[in-house]
Amino acid sequence: MIKPGLIEENRKLIVYMDLNVQYQSTLDYLYRYVDYSLTRSGKYDPHVFNLDRINRLLELLGNPHKKYRIIHVAGTKGKGSVSAMMESALRVAGYRTGFYTSPHLVEFTERIKVNGVDISKDELVDLVEETKPLIESVERITTFEITTALSFLFFAKKNVDVAVIEVGLGGRLDATNVVQPLVSVITSLSMDHMAVLGNTLEKIAYEKAGIIKPGRPVVVSPQKSEALDEVERVAKERGSRLTLVGRDYRFAPWQHSLDGQTMLIWRAEEQGQMDAFLQEEGLQGWEPLEVFLPLLGQHQVQNAATAYAALQVAQQEGLVLTQADILKGFAFVQWPGRFEILHRSPALIIDSAHNRDSALKLRLAIDDYLPGKDVVLLFGASDDKDVEGMFIELMPRVCQVIASESLHPRAMEAEKIVNLAHQFGRPAVVVKPIENALKYALQQAGPDTAVIVAGSMFVAAAVRELWFANQEEKRELKG
Repeated sequence: MIKPGLIEENRKLIVYMDLNVQYQSTLDYLYRYVDYSLTRSGKYDPHVFNLDRINRLLELLGNPHKKYRIIHVAGTKGKGSVSAMMESALRVAGYRTGFYTSPHLVEFTERIKVNGVDISKDELVDLVEETKPLIESVERITTFEITTALSFLFFAKKNVDVAVIEVGLGGRLDATNVVQPLVSVITSLSMDHMAVLGNTLEKIAYEKAGIIKPGRPVVVSPQKSEALDEVERVAKERGSRLTLVGRDYRFAPWQHSLDGQTMLIWRAEEQGQMDAFLQEEGLQGWEPLEVFLPLLGQHQVQNAATAYAALQVAQQEGLVLTQADILKGFAFVQWPGRFEILHRSPALIIDSAHNRDSALKLRLAIDDYLPGKDVVLLFGASDDKDVEGMFIELMPRVCQVIASESLHPRAMEAEKIVNLAHQFGRPAVVVKPIENALKYALQQAGPDTAVIVAGSMFVAAAVRELWFANQEEKRELKG
């Protein structure tokens, strides 16, 4: 006789397997549409990138993006971290939040969150099934446009109060740029996606500044002069009040360890008080705001200052949250894949650095947090990335390169990475697939060696997934 408990377990397994089949079928459906991030097209023109299709689909869906308040975030680097910090603080303040980000690290459902929780697989399946007739009525609709519209619809269905929306590519012609935000945010700008956005920082800044809306405030991270000049020009042209981090809100790193870091933030008009604070003149009744961050690296200090300034401006536009909400939200923020420590001894750290500027930030973080340690670099990249620029920044701290490839269609051949590493005078070896590369890297690591995974978010994600799957397997064996 079969035990009732076993029957119930079998039923649950069947339901789980059926859901996974439906979920994979849904992803296959979404990915069958055009996805320009997976192509090598260098044309950024109105025939490829425009807002007509997304506007049409949203109109058919009842314009769900107009039913809640929005903070819109663009930038080359840091936009995900800044968005995550703001969403965390808003959630602590009691708001029901939506959070749309891309790409995902491991699971597609990570892109759409409500109150910090990913959309479930069955919710995504139902959402796509519900909207298929409308999706199919819009000619040449793209994967990213569909996903963006689905996120807006899901947030409306879940009655969110405020959504933090991260731009996908560029800004001016990005599918997310249909929103009328409470405040726009532009994080650090650097050279990336040049074939699409332009080959100068000024051109890239023009595209990113496209999210600035007439009369709506914009908060901007510290920028190089040519980028800032363009952003300021667009803001002035559109009558948008611009808050510049580093000028209007000032910040400094304070203390750091592998467990986290603290920083100080103060307003420009408080500089005299800050001067006295630093000189230890016994100033009574004032001190700069001290913020704890679990995210590591000095670049996260700048990101936190940007998120803080944006929330201050959002308060001026009607959101209600306290300093305590912000401090708690920042202290508990989670944003994996950004100088994320998976293991302490030997040190295994993954980072999504994939251009020269982010590689420089990674090297500075290595210098700060891993002084004196040798570095084994497990590296993979997309073939349109400035790998030479990344190596210029990283190789001074690297003793060995392990080249591998993700499953992404644009993955650079590992042999090319080895050849480039040799040009920098570093030993390098091809190890594929990534699972084998990770095993090999850890075999090379001793107590004074750190394994750093970088070059591509896809590679970082693959290593992260492998690591946690391996840890789960070990727990099951012990159990």
